[in-house]
Amino acid sequence: MDSLPLPLPGQSLLARFLTPEVFETLKDRETYFGVRLSHLIASGVKNPDSAIGVYAGDEESYTAFAPLLDPIIQAYHGLGPEDRHVTDLNPAHLEAENPDPEGRFVLSTRIRVARNLCCFPFGPVIGRRERRMAERAIVGALGTLEGELAGTYHPLPSLDEATRARLVKEHLLFKAGDRFLEAGGFNRDWPDARGVFMNAERTFLVWVNEEDQLRIISMEKGADLGRVFARLARALAVLEARLTFARSERLGYLTSCPTNLGTGMRASVHIRLVRLPEQEVQAIAEDHGLQVRGTHGEHTAAEGGVYDVSNKRRLGITEVEAVTQLAEGVSALIRAERGA
Repeated sequence: MDSLPLPLPGQSLLARFLTPEVFETLKDRETYFGVRLSHLIASGVKNPDSAIGVYAGDEESYTAFAPLLDPIIQAYHGLGPEDRHVTDLNPAHLEAENPDPEGRFVLSTRIRVARNLCCFPFGPVIGRRERRMAERAIVGALGTLEGELAGTYHPLPSLDEATRARLVKEHLLFKAGDRFLEAGGFNRDWPDARGVFMNAERTFLVWVNEEDQLRIISMEKGADLGRVFARLARALAVLEARLTFARSERLGYLTSCPTNLGTGMRASVHIRLVRLPEQEVQAIAEDHGLQVRGTHGEHTAAEGGVYDVSNKRRLGITEVEAVTQLAEGVSALIRAERGA
């Protein structure tokens, strides 16, 4: 690590902010769980085309390596060192209407939040024992969900390859991380201590030990953002009563990737826009603080004019504001599609 060549290649935020001075300041630091600078930057160094290039290894990373992470956080989220994140998961505060009540454009709505357990290492450094301990605690909490939220936990090792492939295709299950996560150390011991919890209607899911220890997901066909958000909020209230999540007063919920800090929320829709040029889709989304991905998520292309559109900011914006922003942006896209 001490011989790391600087400046780093590429346009990532890591390449921009890991100056020789910052490197010298941080190269010998180590957190309680043994996280070093080499863990944070491993993925970005191996993948110069990364947008961000860093992954935090534990809660302490955000203070121990603040000279690198704070500028990255400010560049992505616009949150300065003195700002504080505010949480609002109250469905009563959400006034966003269904942007596509006729169901002509929006195929499905999905709102997820990322969470990690307090006092556990994160994906880049967590060991097999800690990952199994986290799985056991999470599954125990999931077993207390009732009514619409009640479901079954399916450990990945118990699923045959055909079932795994089908669930991945249906967007109900994750697969081993891409090259960015692989380089960051997230795929160790795959698929041990990973799994998915699903309710009977498959409108509520929890991915266990993917990029973060929990990806809590509410989803359904159509564009009823209010109903999807309310379901998620009910589940979070139950789980937060039984699990302690890693959280910071300044940064909100703490996640492996700095882009997910704060709310940890990605509120998204799959929307079919066959008339609008992709460049215009991107421009309208950007005007509303949204990001556009392909049909199958990050690093994929849109198929049949179907785009994955979601909020870009997670930090410095409340959960209610993020969903409202999505509703407004989707409405603007639909208006443009109608007029194209």
